[in-house]
Amino acid sequence: MAKRDDPEIIGRRVQRLRRERGLTQRQLAEPSYTPAYVSTLEAGRVRPSDEALHHLAGRLGVAFDELATGRPAHLASGLRLRLTEAQRVLTDGEAEQAALQYAELLAEAVTHGLVDEQATALLGLGECRLDTGDLTAAREHFEHAENTLATASLPARVPARRGRAVAHYLAGELRYAVYLLESTLDEINLAGLHDPDALLLLHTALISPYMDMGAQARAAQAAELALALAPQAGDPALIARMHRSVARTLLAEGRIAEADASLAKAAEMYHQLKIRTELANCRWMRGYVYAQKGELSRAEEELRAALAMLDSRRATLYSSQVAVELADVLHRRGASEEASKLLRGVLGGLSPERGAVHSAAAHRLLGIIAEDAHDTEAAEQHYLRALGLLERAGAAGDLADLCRLLGDLLRRTGRVEAALDAYRTGLGHRTAGTTTLGPAPAQPLL
Repeated sequence: MAKRDDPEIIGRRVQRLRRERGLTQRQLAEPSYTPAYVSTLEAGRVRPSDEALHHLAGRLGVAFDELATGRPAHLASGLRLRLTEAQRVLTDGEAEQAALQYAELLAEAVTHGLVDEQATALLGLGECRLDTGDLTAAREHFEHAENTLATASLPARVPARRGRAVAHYLAGELRYAVYLLESTLDEINLAGLHDPDALLLLHTALISPYMDMGAQARAAQAAELALALAPQAGDPALIARMHRSVARTLLAEGRIAEADASLAKAAEMYHQLKIRTELANCRWMRGYVYAQKGELSRAEEELRAALAMLDSRRATLYSSQVAVELADVLHRRGASEEASKLLRGVLGGLSPERGAVHSAAAHRLLGIIAEDAHDTEAAEQHYLRALGLLERAGAAGDLADLCRLLGDLLRRTGRVEAALDAYRTGLGHRTAGTTTLGPAPAQPLL
């Protein structure tokens, strides 16, 4: 229940409404209370009970909340409808427009002390900033939302916690993102707070950082738990996101047909929900599936479509990932010059603090292109830059692969000892992906 105003404020409100309606204190009080009680209440010398406020509200013809808090009738429900509209604008890919709407709604919610609506607006602002790539602002909005809900249950705070983790993940802080998500899972499961939507949100969010850290067994387990939770969850957009994330673990296991089926489910749900940005992400992943199957023409078609959808909506970090995938396909199709131009554009929009893993992927592919062109010096420089970015991010899985590429290059140029060092480093990173994460989070009661 929302916090009431002080007795003095309520008293003045009752007096004003009574006079506007032409009622005496006796007419307002009867039959349940005395004129003296109403006089004392209007003077602010007594804190009215719920029963007294309900009686007075009924006599004055106003809602209980309006009498207790001064908020206009249906204010909260009206704000919630407008928050839903802002969410629709965001899902259509118009992040900047949605941010303006959320900011206006946040100000109104603060003015009227509507805590849940404040948190919803802050979550929306955080998602807008994730889409536009402003990770610092996104993290601040999510932290503010979590603080606003400080007295709420832990499951109610999970969307804000998940938002913080995604912001850290996209900034290249993989280990901290995993810590936030795993520790929240432990708190929920150990307390017996079985909330399917909250658990599904957390397990789904863990898949990508697990994969980037080389912890494929953990990623597969998170995907398995997410699939088990999906029938109990009530948010179709969340279920669709789960199918898209699970597809990544299936691809890593070589289960391409199952991954394709999972993406088809996600795409169908996003189409029904009209979530444009996520539809673009599904086309991106389907392009990746086609590339894995060697169907490069279809892969290019899907990836170009995804990139056009994301670019038109300024989804910077997501479009960078798609651009790297498209560049890989273009290089494999013999269009290395176009691929290089695309990758340099990616690097121009990123930094070590913003999209480190994506920057590393661009440098890795530029290194491969340079090596194929027999420019070993440029290839080595790109590999080393990628290595530094991935080490900072803790992306052990990608580090192991990169060390192998660097080792092969060094070996071919006659630097055998340096190549052996690179291979040993890669083996160390591959092991680190599964041995430095600590115990797995407690299991939910499914």
